Amino acid sequence: MERRDWALLVVLSVLWGGSFFFVDIALAGGMPPLMVVWLRVGLGAAVLAVALAASGVPLPRGARVWSALAVMGLLNNAVPFTLFALAQGEIGGGLAAILNAMTPILTVLTLGLFAGERQPGAGRMAGVVFGFLGVIVMMGGAGATGAIWAKVACLGAAASYALASVWGRRFRVMGVAPLSVAFGQCLCATGWLFLPLILGGDLQVGGFGAQVWLAVAGLALLSTALGYVLFFRLLATAGALNVGLVTFLIPVSAVALTVLVLDARLAPEHLAGAALIALGLIAIDGRAGPWLRRRLST
Repeated sequence: MERRDWALLVVLSVLWGGSFFFVDIALAGGMPPLMVVWLRVGLGAAVLAVALAASGVPLPRGARVWSALAVMGLLNNAVPFTLFALAQGEIGGGLAAILNAMTPILTVLTLGLFAGERQPGAGRMAGVVFGFLGVIVMMGGAGATGAIWAKVACLGAAASYALASVWGRRFRVMGVAPLSVAFGQCLCATGWLFLPLILGGDLQVGGFGAQVWLAVAGLALLSTALGYVLFFRLLATAGALNVGLVTFLIPVSAVALTVLVLDARLAPEHLAGAALIALGLIAIDGRAGPWLRRRLST
Protein backbone atom coordinates (compact mmCIF):
# COMPACT_ATOMS: atom_id res chain seq x y z
CA MET A 1 0.00 0.00 0.00
CA GLU A 2 1.00 3.61 -0.53
CA ARG A 3 1.74 5.87 2.43
CA ARG A 4 -1.54 7.67 1.81
CA ASP A 5 -3.41 4.38 2.10
CA TRP A 6 -1.66 3.55 5.36
CA ALA A 7 -2.58 6.98 6.73
CA LEU A 8 -6.23 6.50 5.75
CA LEU A 9 -6.19 3.03 7.31
CA VAL A 10 -5.01 4.46 10.62
CA VAL A 11 -7.64 7.21 10.45
CA LEU A 12 -10.32 4.60 9.73
CA SER A 13 -9.23 2.54 12.74
CA VAL A 14 -9.54 5.63 14.94
CA LEU A 15 -13.00 6.42 13.54
CA TRP A 16 -14.30 2.89 14.02
CA GLY A 17 -12.48 2.36 17.30
CA GLY A 18 -13.86 5.72 18.39
CA SER A 19 -17.41 4.40 18.04
CA PHE A 20 -16.92 2.41 21.26
CA PHE A 21 -15.57 5.56 22.93
CA PHE A 22 -18.51 7.69 21.78
CA VAL A 23 -21.04 5.09 22.92
CA ASP A 24 -19.43 5.00 26.37
CA ILE A 25 -19.81 8.77 26.68
CA ALA A 26 -23.44 8.76 25.52
CA LEU A 27 -24.37 5.93 27.90
CA ALA A 28 -22.57 7.59 30.81
CA GLY A 29 -24.63 10.73 30.12
CA GLY A 30 -27.85 8.77 30.58
CA MET A 31 -28.95 8.25 26.98
CA PRO A 32 -30.69 4.85 26.54
CA PRO A 33 -28.74 2.35 24.38
CA LEU A 34 -31.48 2.00 21.76
CA MET A 35 -31.70 5.74 21.30
CA VAL A 36 -27.92 5.98 20.87
CA VAL A 37 -28.03 3.35 18.12
CA TRP A 38 -31.14 4.80 16.43
CA LEU A 39 -29.60 8.27 16.26
CA ARG A 40 -26.35 6.77 14.97
CA VAL A 41 -27.92 5.01 11.99
CA GLY A 42 -30.54 7.70 11.33
CA LEU A 43 -28.12 10.62 11.27
CA GLY A 44 -25.56 8.47 9.48
CA ALA A 45 -28.09 7.69 6.73
CA ALA A 46 -28.87 11.40 6.35
CA VAL A 47 -25.20 12.31 5.93
CA LEU A 48 -24.62 9.42 3.51
CA ALA A 49 -27.60 10.63 1.43
CA VAL A 50 -25.83 13.97 1.08
CA ALA A 51 -22.61 12.17 0.13
CA LEU A 52 -24.49 10.20 -2.54
CA ALA A 53 -25.97 13.36 -4.01
CA ALA A 54 -22.61 15.13 -3.99
CA SER A 55 -20.80 12.25 -5.66
CA GLY A 56 -23.52 11.50 -8.22
CA VAL A 57 -23.93 7.91 -7.04
CA PRO A 58 -27.53 6.72 -7.59
CA LEU A 59 -29.83 5.76 -4.75
CA PRO A 60 -30.76 2.06 -4.40
CA ARG A 61 -33.75 1.14 -6.54
CA GLY A 62 -36.09 -1.81 -6.85
CA ALA A 63 -37.92 -4.06 -4.39
CA ARG A 64 -35.31 -6.81 -4.74
CA VAL A 65 -32.48 -4.46 -3.81
CA TRP A 66 -34.32 -2.91 -0.90
CA SER A 67 -35.31 -6.34 0.44
CA ALA A 68 -31.64 -7.31 0.46
CA LEU A 69 -30.74 -3.99 2.09
CA ALA A 70 -33.32 -4.61 4.82
CA VAL A 71 -31.54 -7.84 5.76
CA MET A 72 -28.16 -6.11 5.52
CA GLY A 73 -29.33 -3.29 7.78
CA LEU A 74 -30.46 -5.84 10.34
CA LEU A 75 -27.28 -7.92 10.28
CA ASN A 76 -24.68 -5.21 9.80
CA ASN A 77 -26.19 -2.33 11.77
CA ALA A 78 -29.29 -2.82 13.89
CA VAL A 79 -28.34 -6.08 15.64
CA PRO A 80 -24.58 -5.58 16.24
CA PHE A 81 -24.82 -1.86 17.11
CA THR A 82 -27.58 -2.61 19.64
CA LEU A 83 -25.79 -5.58 21.20
CA PHE A 84 -22.57 -3.60 21.60
CA ALA A 85 -24.41 -0.62 23.11
CA LEU A 86 -26.22 -2.84 25.60
CA ALA A 87 -22.99 -4.65 26.50
CA GLN A 88 -21.00 -1.44 26.95
CA GLY A 89 -23.30 -0.41 29.78
CA GLU A 90 -21.78 -3.36 31.66
CA ILE A 91 -18.24 -3.94 30.44
CA GLY A 92 -17.15 -0.70 28.71
CA GLY A 93 -15.93 0.06 25.22
CA GLY A 94 -12.36 -1.22 25.52
CA LEU A 95 -13.30 -4.82 26.22
CA ALA A 96 -16.18 -4.67 23.71
CA ALA A 97 -13.74 -3.57 21.01
CA ILE A 98 -11.40 -6.44 21.79
CA LEU A 99 -14.24 -8.94 21.49
CA ASN A 100 -15.25 -7.25 18.23
CA ALA A 101 -11.91 -8.48 16.86
CA MET A 102 -13.52 -11.94 16.77
CA THR A 103 -15.44 -10.81 13.66
CA PRO A 104 -12.92 -12.00 11.01
CA ILE A 105 -12.38 -15.21 12.96
CA LEU A 106 -16.11 -15.95 12.97
CA THR A 107 -16.27 -14.87 9.33
CA VAL A 108 -13.90 -17.71 8.41
CA LEU A 109 -16.36 -20.19 9.91
CA THR A 110 -19.38 -18.44 8.41
CA LEU A 111 -17.94 -18.47 4.90
CA GLY A 112 -17.33 -22.19 5.18
CA LEU A 113 -20.78 -22.94 6.55
CA PHE A 114 -22.99 -20.65 4.46
CA ALA A 115 -21.00 -19.49 1.43
CA GLY A 116 -19.74 -22.87 0.25
CA GLU A 117 -16.08 -21.89 0.48
CA ARG A 118 -13.50 -24.64 0.57
CA GLN A 119 -12.22 -25.96 3.88
CA PRO A 120 -9.94 -23.32 5.45
CA GLY A 121 -6.23 -24.12 5.56
CA ALA A 122 -4.12 -24.87 8.60
CA GLY A 123 -3.27 -21.21 9.16
CA ARG A 124 -6.89 -20.11 9.25
CA MET A 125 -7.92 -23.01 11.45
CA ALA A 126 -5.11 -22.12 13.86
CA GLY A 127 -6.41 -18.56 13.85
CA VAL A 128 -9.90 -19.75 14.77
CA VAL A 129 -8.50 -21.83 17.63
CA PHE A 130 -6.41 -18.95 18.99
CA GLY A 131 -9.40 -16.64 18.77
CA PHE A 132 -11.69 -18.90 20.72
CA LEU A 133 -8.99 -19.54 23.30
CA GLY A 134 -8.77 -15.78 23.73
CA VAL A 135 -12.50 -15.56 24.37
CA ILE A 136 -12.33 -18.38 26.91
CA VAL A 137 -9.53 -16.58 28.76
CA MET A 138 -11.57 -13.35 28.78
CA MET A 139 -14.58 -15.17 30.17
CA GLY A 140 -12.53 -16.17 33.22
CA GLY A 141 -13.98 -14.70 36.36
CA ALA A 142 -16.95 -13.24 34.53
CA GLY A 143 -19.44 -15.05 36.74
CA ALA A 144 -18.20 -13.09 39.76
CA THR A 145 -18.70 -9.74 38.04
CA GLY A 146 -22.02 -10.51 36.37
CA ALA A 147 -20.66 -9.44 32.97
CA ILE A 148 -20.89 -12.80 31.21
CA TRP A 149 -24.06 -11.83 29.31
CA ALA A 150 -22.40 -8.66 28.03
CA LYS A 151 -19.43 -10.59 26.66
CA VAL A 152 -21.77 -13.08 25.00
CA ALA A 153 -23.67 -10.13 23.50
CA CYS A 154 -20.41 -8.83 21.99
CA LEU A 155 -19.75 -12.23 20.46
CA GLY A 156 -23.30 -12.22 19.11
CA ALA A 157 -22.59 -8.85 17.50
CA ALA A 158 -19.40 -10.19 15.94
CA ALA A 159 -21.33 -13.21 14.62
CA SER A 160 -23.92 -10.85 13.10
CA TYR A 161 -21.13 -8.94 11.32
CA ALA A 162 -19.81 -12.26 10.01
CA LEU A 163 -23.23 -13.18 8.60
CA ALA A 164 -23.46 -9.72 7.05
CA SER A 165 -20.16 -10.27 5.26
CA VAL A 166 -21.69 -13.29 3.52
CA TRP A 167 -25.01 -11.59 2.77
CA GLY A 168 -23.29 -8.47 1.46
CA ARG A 169 -21.66 -10.33 -1.42
CA ARG A 170 -24.90 -10.21 -3.40
CA PHE A 171 -24.78 -6.44 -3.90
CA ARG A 172 -21.87 -6.62 -6.33
CA VAL A 173 -23.88 -9.07 -8.45
CA MET A 174 -26.86 -6.73 -8.24
CA GLY A 175 -24.72 -3.83 -9.40
CA VAL A 176 -25.39 -1.68 -6.31
CA ALA A 177 -22.63 0.83 -5.57
CA PRO A 178 -20.93 0.31 -2.17
CA LEU A 179 -21.82 3.79 -0.95
CA SER A 180 -25.46 3.12 -1.87
CA VAL A 181 -25.31 -0.06 0.19
CA ALA A 182 -23.97 1.91 3.16
CA PHE A 183 -26.81 4.43 2.87
CA GLY A 184 -29.49 1.78 2.33
CA GLN A 185 -28.45 -0.40 5.23
CA CYS A 186 -28.33 2.58 7.62
CA LEU A 187 -31.77 3.74 6.48
CA CYS A 188 -33.23 0.25 6.88
CA ALA A 189 -31.62 -0.11 10.32
CA THR A 190 -33.32 3.15 11.32
CA GLY A 191 -36.64 1.59 10.40
CA TRP A 192 -35.87 -1.69 12.18
CA LEU A 193 -35.07 0.10 15.43
CA PHE A 194 -37.94 2.59 15.51
CA LEU A 195 -40.65 0.28 16.88
CA PRO A 196 -38.45 -1.25 19.64
CA LEU A 197 -37.39 2.31 20.55
CA ILE A 198 -41.03 3.42 20.95
CA LEU A 199 -42.24 0.25 22.70
CA GLY A 200 -39.27 0.29 25.08
CA GLY A 201 -39.91 3.90 26.05
CA ASP A 202 -36.34 4.83 25.12
CA LEU A 203 -37.24 7.76 22.85
CA GLN A 204 -36.20 10.80 24.88
CA VAL A 205 -35.45 14.32 23.69
CA GLY A 206 -34.40 16.38 26.71
CA GLY A 207 -32.27 15.86 29.77
CA PHE A 208 -28.93 15.20 28.04
CA GLY A 209 -25.89 17.42 28.29
CA ALA A 210 -23.86 18.87 25.44
CA GLN A 211 -21.21 16.16 25.89
CA VAL A 212 -23.77 13.46 25.12
CA TRP A 213 -24.98 15.18 21.95
CA LEU A 214 -21.41 15.76 20.81
CA ALA A 215 -20.72 12.04 21.32
CA VAL A 216 -23.81 11.14 19.27
CA ALA A 217 -22.73 13.54 16.54
CA GLY A 218 -19.26 12.00 16.49
CA LEU A 219 -20.77 8.53 16.37
CA ALA A 220 -23.04 9.34 13.41
CA LEU A 221 -20.86 11.72 11.42
CA LEU A 222 -17.37 10.35 12.06
CA SER A 223 -17.66 6.69 13.02
CA THR A 224 -20.55 5.88 10.67
CA ALA A 225 -20.82 8.23 7.67
CA LEU A 226 -17.17 9.28 7.27
CA GLY A 227 -16.03 5.80 8.28
CA TYR A 228 -17.98 4.21 5.41
CA VAL A 229 -16.71 6.81 2.92
CA LEU A 230 -13.07 6.11 3.88
CA PHE A 231 -13.66 2.36 3.94
CA PHE A 232 -14.97 2.22 0.37
CA ARG A 233 -12.24 4.58 -0.85
CA LEU A 234 -9.59 2.31 0.66
CA LEU A 235 -11.37 -0.73 -0.74
CA ALA A 236 -10.95 0.74 -4.24
CA THR A 237 -7.30 1.82 -3.86
CA ALA A 238 -5.80 -0.79 -1.53
CA GLY A 239 -8.00 -3.85 -1.98
CA ALA A 240 -10.08 -5.90 0.44
CA LEU A 241 -7.11 -7.84 1.85
CA ASN A 242 -5.26 -4.71 2.90
CA VAL A 243 -8.36 -2.98 4.24
CA GLY A 244 -8.83 -6.01 6.47
CA LEU A 245 -5.79 -4.87 8.44
CA VAL A 246 -8.04 -2.32 10.12
CA THR A 247 -9.28 -5.20 12.28
CA PHE A 248 -5.89 -5.26 14.00
CA LEU A 249 -5.99 -1.54 14.73
CA ILE A 250 -9.57 -0.95 15.91
CA PRO A 251 -9.10 -2.52 19.39
CA VAL A 252 -5.89 -0.54 19.86
CA SER A 253 -7.65 2.74 19.03
CA ALA A 254 -10.70 1.94 21.14
CA VAL A 255 -8.72 0.82 24.18
CA ALA A 256 -6.38 3.80 23.94
CA LEU A 257 -9.29 6.26 23.84
CA THR A 258 -11.21 4.68 26.71
CA VAL A 259 -8.12 4.30 28.90
CA LEU A 260 -6.62 7.73 28.22
CA VAL A 261 -9.82 9.81 28.18
CA LEU A 262 -12.30 7.85 30.31
CA ASP A 263 -9.70 6.37 32.68
CA ALA A 264 -10.99 2.84 32.05
CA ARG A 265 -9.01 -0.22 33.16
CA LEU A 266 -8.59 -3.68 31.64
CA ALA A 267 -8.03 -6.75 33.79
CA PRO A 268 -5.02 -9.07 33.13
CA GLU A 269 -7.27 -11.77 31.64
CA HIS A 270 -8.60 -9.22 29.16
CA LEU A 271 -5.10 -8.35 27.98
CA ALA A 272 -4.15 -12.05 27.77
CA GLY A 273 -7.30 -12.82 25.78
CA ALA A 274 -6.60 -9.86 23.49
CA ALA A 275 -3.11 -11.24 22.79
CA LEU A 276 -4.57 -14.63 21.81
CA ILE A 277 -7.17 -13.01 19.54
CA ALA A 278 -4.38 -10.94 17.94
CA LEU A 279 -2.44 -14.17 17.25
CA GLY A 280 -5.58 -15.59 15.67
CA LEU A 281 -5.96 -12.56 13.42
CA ILE A 282 -2.30 -12.77 12.36
CA ALA A 283 -2.70 -16.47 11.53
CA ILE A 284 -5.87 -15.81 9.51
CA ASP A 285 -4.30 -12.87 7.66
CA GLY A 286 -1.47 -15.17 6.54
CA ARG A 287 1.05 -12.48 5.58
CA ALA A 288 3.27 -12.55 8.66
CA GLY A 289 4.83 -15.96 7.87
CA PRO A 290 5.98 -15.20 4.29
CA TRP A 291 7.22 -11.77 5.36
CA LEU A 292 9.26 -13.28 8.19
CA ARG A 293 10.74 -15.94 5.88
CA ARG A 294 11.77 -13.25 3.39
CA ARG A 295 13.43 -11.22 6.12
CA LEU A 296 15.33 -14.22 7.46
CA SER A 297 16.50 -15.28 4.00
CA THR A 298 18.06 -11.90 3.20
